[in-house]
Amino acid sequence: MQRATPENKDFLTPEETIVLFVLSRRKFGEWLRKQNNRPMIVMVGKRKMINRTAFEEYLCEHPELRRKI
Repeated sequence: MQRATPENKDFLTPEETIVLFVLSRRKFGEWLRKQNNRPMIVMVGKRKMINRTAFEEYLCEHPELRRKI
């Protein structure tokens, strides 16, 4: 059985989110620490997981998280 790729997952780890959406690690880390009770962040035990679909919508409205190339 093959492992799911981040493009096919519904929930992503912060690291997968950074790589998949080409985000600035510093800006995303700050953003993640400030987010409380956001529907796109789900706590699984002590780990934060990001809802990919909701985050894609958020990123369209807030492109400043993306890395400058």
